[in-house]
This record gives sequence, C-alpha cells and structure tokens, in this order.
Amino acid sequence: MATDYDAPRKSEEDSDSIEALKERVPDKMSGTVDVEDADNPGGYDLPGADLSDVDLDVVVLPPQADEFTCVSCFIVKHRSQLDHQEKLGPVCIECAS
Repeated sequence: MATDYDAPRKSEEDSDSIEALKERVPDKMSGTVDVEDADNPGGYDLPGADLSDVDLDVVVLPPQADEFTCVSCFIVKHRSQLDHQEKLGPVCIECAS
C-alpha cells in the first residue's frame, strides 16, 4: 500500500493544545536542585584558583629501550612505529606521511 507523505499526520481533533501539552510535560527548569554532584564530589574548582598547596602524585618513567621520541610531534612511541632517522633524530610513521 502506498503512503501519501503529503497528507497531514493528525487531524484537528487529534492534536492537543499547547496548554494541554504543558500540563502533561513537567517543566525542566522547575523542581528541586541536586545539591550533591556525584561526578564532582569535591565541588567546583574555579578557573584561576590557587592550587599551590595541592600535592599531585605523578610517576614519571624513564624512556624504555623499545621507545623513541619523535622529533616532529614529540610523542613517545614504540620502535615499531619508527619510519626513518633524520639528522635531528627519529621520525614516526604518522609524521612521515
């Protein structure tokens, strides 16, 4: 059976008024505010906040024997991604293409 896409989808008696739709759907802006944010339990850090007293634990590994640092993108890569060696140093496959 063919479908007439130009035909109206609802008749006038089937369509609801805007006021009836507003009554059925709750307003997203009203209601309670979630005080606790599960994704950020420490609160919000404002840009420019003084974080000088915060200690960060970062483990820095020395370069491994099977790694190199590309002289073009400065990313540490595995030796399998080495394309060629230049005067300045190794170049990875991505930078060579």
